[in-house]
Amino acid sequence: MKWNRIAPALLLSLGLIASGCSQAGGEASSSPGASAQPAATKEAAKPLTNVKVVLDWTPNTNHTGLYVAKDQGFFEQEGLNVEIVQPGESGADAMVASGAAEFGVSYQEGITQGRIQGVPIVSLAAVIQHNTSGFASPAGKNIKTPKDFVGKTYGGWGSPAENAMIESLMQAENADPSKVKIVNIGEADYFTAVKRDIDFAWIYYAWTGIDAELRNEPTNMIYLNQYSDKLDYYTPVLATSEKMIKDKPEIVKAFVAGAAKGYQFAIDKPEEAANILIKAVPDLDPKLVVASQKWLSPRYKDDAPRWGEQKQSVWEGYADWMLEHKLLDKKLDAQAAFTNDFLPGSK
Repeated sequence: MKWNRIAPALLLSLGLIASGCSQAGGEASSSPGASAQPAATKEAAKPLTNVKVVLDWTPNTNHTGLYVAKDQGFFEQEGLNVEIVQPGESGADAMVASGAAEFGVSYQEGITQGRIQGVPIVSLAAVIQHNTSGFASPAGKNIKTPKDFVGKTYGGWGSPAENAMIESLMQAENADPSKVKIVNIGEADYFTAVKRDIDFAWIYYAWTGIDAELRNEPTNMIYLNQYSDKLDYYTPVLATSEKMIKDKPEIVKAFVAGAAKGYQFAIDKPEEAANILIKAVPDLDPKLVVASQKWLSPRYKDDAPRWGEQKQSVWEGYADWMLEHKLLDKKLDAQAAFTNDFLPGSK
C-alpha cells in the first residue's frame, strides 16, 4: 500500500462541485468483516439512519476508529448504519461537499484550500492531534536536516505545496532550495523509489516509517512540526458539509459520538483495534497494522483534553503559512473551517 501522499485534496478539481447538489441517502451495505456486537443490538431496535463515510485513501490505521465503531456497534448505538467507502476519482472532499457522502476523512491542508475556493466543507474532529508527517530518506543517504537536501532528488506527486514546504524548511536553515531536484513519482512505492529514482519523499511515519522499521531499513525522518509551529497542523480530520451541519445536526452529532468511541477504543486497546481493522480489510499486512496501531494509538489524543479537539490557532497558523507561500490568494476564515461543537462533552 502506498500511503505517502500527504494532501490529495489539494489536487481536487473543485470546479466540478455544484452548489445545488443534493444529499446522498441510498441503502448502505456493511463493510467487509464488520459486525456489531450483541450488546449494542438492544439499543439499535429502532430504524437506523443510513450514512456514508468516505476515506481519503486506502484503509490504514488513520481509519481504525471508524472500523472499530462499526464493528463494535458504536455507530448503531447512536442510531446510524454507517457504510465505509473508498474515494472516487474526485476525492473525498468533493464527495462530501457535493453530498455523495455525508462524512469523510480529510486534511487541514485540503479543507483550507477548498474553503478559499468556496467548497462548503467543515472539519469535525482531529483524528491525530499532531502532525506525524515529514520528509523521509534511507539512513544511508545521510539526510538529517533540511540543509542536507542540497544536491539530492525529491520524489513527490506534483503539488505546489511540496515545493513550498521544501523551500520553507531549507530557508530556515539558510540552505538554497534551488539545489534540490524535484521529480514527480506519482503513486510509486516509497521503498522502490528511494532505491532507484530519488533520495527522499514526504511520508506519514505511522505507516511508511513503521513499515521501514519492520523491513529493517533504517530511516532518517525530518518531521515538519520540528521546524515551525505553523506546520503542526491536523492531518487527517473527519469532515462534513455545511449543509449537513445546518439540516441534520443530530446526525452529525451521532456520527462524531460513534467515531469518538471507536478512536477511544483504539487508544485503550491498540492490538485489539488493529485486529478489527485486519478483519475488515484482510488484504492489509497484519504485522504492519499491529505495529502501526501500537505507534499511533497514543498519538490520536496525545496532549489534548479529549480526542478530536481542534484549536483555532492551529487552523490560523497553517493558513497563514500557506498565504505566506502563495498557496492561498486570501486569508482563511478559520472559525468557519472547523468546529468542536459535535465532540462528546460539548455544550
